[in-house]
Amino acid sequence: MTDLPLKDRVALVVGASRGIGYESALALAKAGAHVIATARTQGALEELDDAIFAATGKHATLIPFDLVDGGAIDRMGGALYERFGKLDIWVHTAATMGAEGLTPVSNADPRGFAKIEKTNFTAVYRLIRSLEPLLKSSDGARVIHLTTSVAAAPKAFWGAYAATKAGAEALMKCWADEIESMPIRVSIVDPGRMRTQLRAQAYPGEDPAQHPLPSEIGPMIVELARPDLTPPLEIKFREWKGAPGPAALV
Repeated sequence: MTDLPLKDRVALVVGASRGIGYESALALAKAGAHVIATARTQGALEELDDAIFAATGKHATLIPFDLVDGGAIDRMGGALYERFGKLDIWVHTAATMGAEGLTPVSNADPRGFAKIEKTNFTAVYRLIRSLEPLLKSSDGARVIHLTTSVAAAPKAFWGAYAATKAGAEALMKCWADEIESMPIRVSIVDPGRMRTQLRAQAYPGEDPAQHPLPSEIGPMIVELARPDLTPPLEIKFREWKGAPGPAALV
């Protein structure tokens, strides 16, 4: 293993402005990858770029846009092809519970529900469609999709979030099966309880200090992104963290 296991790899992080996305982008950059960071907020992306430059002496590529804009996703694919010609790593962390947060299914606002659906589900389809040609041009592309436990075990008041995340997870698994013969491997990661803004929105009275910081998942993201290791399709952060040494990758 080299000091920079991802040297010269091109990595796209979707949802990079805070939390797991921010820490994933920073970890990938420190491991040698050139990071392409996307999020809605230009200022937050610039703060990430400052952190990456301070750590590595290199700048990231910043692409501010909203995932509900399918046309922007399509244009991004074309722009990345013109500049890089390939994509080695795609880390997808973007997700939303909507402004309402937890709410009964019957009370969900239709417009709010539609935005959750577009962000958490439809955007994943549009990104697969836009990025697959770039990933196919890599000698060992790695896709890391962040999911949630409520996708597999839905519960009261999580309807829109659970349903859309479950749909995205199913979409990723179908796609992974379709591209099995290609040099692309997909990992679906359940980070578990973590000190994120989304967690705070769902549980405002909870003590965040009892959960891991998003930075703790960074080494796992780097390992899953390595082209010389074969990652599992599904993995939980708490299982990887508890393993003696690196995760069980071949």
